Amino acid sequence: MKSNPGHGASPKVLLVYPEFKDTFWSFRHALKFIRKKAAFPPLGLLTVAAMLPEEWEKRLLDLNIARLRDKYLVWADYVYISAMTAQRDAVHELIKRCKAFGVKIVAGGPLFTSEMEGFPDVDHFVLNEAEVTLPPFLDDLKSGIPRKFYSTSHFPDIRQSPVPLWSLAKLKSYGSMSIQASRGCPFDCEFCNVTALLGHRPRYKSTDQIIAELDSLYAHGWRRQVFFVDDNFIGNKRFLKEELLPALIEWQKSKRGIPFYTEASINLADDEKLMEMMVQAGFDTVFIGIETPSEEGLAECNKRQNKNRDLIDCVKRIHRAGLQVQAGFIVGFDSDTPSIFQRHIDFIQNSGIATAMVGLLQAPPGTRLFERLNKEGRIRGLLSGDNVDGNTNIIPNMDLEVLREGYRNMMNHLYAPKQYYRRVKTFLREYKSPRIKARLDFQRLHAFGESIIRLGLLGKERFYYWRLMTWTLFRRPKLLPLAVTLSIYGHHFRKTCELHIANA
Repeated sequence: MKSNPGHGASPKVLLVYPEFKDTFWSFRHALKFIRKKAAFPPLGLLTVAAMLPEEWEKRLLDLNIARLRDKYLVWADYVYISAMTAQRDAVHELIKRCKAFGVKIVAGGPLFTSEMEGFPDVDHFVLNEAEVTLPPFLDDLKSGIPRKFYSTSHFPDIRQSPVPLWSLAKLKSYGSMSIQASRGCPFDCEFCNVTALLGHRPRYKSTDQIIAELDSLYAHGWRRQVFFVDDNFIGNKRFLKEELLPALIEWQKSKRGIPFYTEASINLADDEKLMEMMVQAGFDTVFIGIETPSEEGLAECNKRQNKNRDLIDCVKRIHRAGLQVQAGFIVGFDSDTPSIFQRHIDFIQNSGIATAMVGLLQAPPGTRLFERLNKEGRIRGLLSGDNVDGNTNIIPNMDLEVLREGYRNMMNHLYAPKQYYRRVKTFLREYKSPRIKARLDFQRLHAFGESIIRLGLLGKERFYYWRLMTWTLFRRPKLLPLAVTLSIYGHHFRKTCELHIANA
């Protein structure tokens, strides 16, 4: 058993991010085209690292880009783990490795906040938001009396959050960077655990903080896309219009042009001024939870912001403003019948949403959906955390085999080359060219060359690939880099669906 440092010693901390499975959002198959190992760095751990005492020795190990070697565990006094539900299996393996070397484990993040009881070997749980729970843990650790559990129901003022410690990360290994401007969402969708974890009132960092984080990334040499990981970036439109977006517009003027993307709600389509300002600030993509074309389904899950509107028209308005819509969809609501699968197919194809994440309804612990179905005896285990693996932790109203078979058929259709390339073309017809122009750098040229070989020459989709490239070159030549990117995304989505459909 390893002995831990005394009260006066500075501990050695290894911050470990467990490996993700091959999922829809891992972009594992797409990243090979640009020689990157992971989509994003572990923003939570990098932020926690900045909260730890400066004199402590710290190392970051992202197991999505590197292996956990014994020498790291020999070096460390503590291993800090942050994880999401999709990393559950990898977390169990990581904990076993740590215990074998006698390393103390400190755990936090959404997985442990929701499923703490499933990890009895963790030494210290620092749950909820670290701005509140980490300081008392560090005080107790310094005094030599750390408790096992630290949690809170208080939502902190995130204007006190530090700039993530980017120096710990191997930035060149990632496809994108991520920062967080706000936490919380004003809506209350029954299946969503965002409000349970982060509250209904959106809490924003100050504009100066956000600019400082971008400046820090820029100073570390980052020049590619940045993901604002907010669950609903437009939760406070007034703050965006009066403070943040003007500052981002000004920031972009002195930079080489860094594209942003984020998550928002469909009511973005109602605000032309907001969309215009987001585009001016460098945003070119938004992820939106559309969930279902069924009004009954929307009412059932309390998706009130999506009700009583022409959702396809909303998507097209956002496209024409210069923001590509990526979207989430759900099948398996109690009101769904077998006709829902074709309704989803028709909606997605007609809307031109290329990146359409469709999953079976799942009930995360802490949500109103989980509580309701648990009372009805309809919870059938843990959720997987993977949105497109064809699994669900609930007993649906629709026969489960009918639901799964309909889902498999729907996914096979949506990501078949013919259907996928058709809706990419639908999107490119509508989309306004982005303000931030794609740089013709080595990485992009390499991706184009790889796409020609893998998709245009060797791929099953080569006919559709070349037809899209030719059409784009003659009709929307400025969007050719985007057409290549979406073709590569389609390759990843097909590979991911094939894996899950085969094992579902």
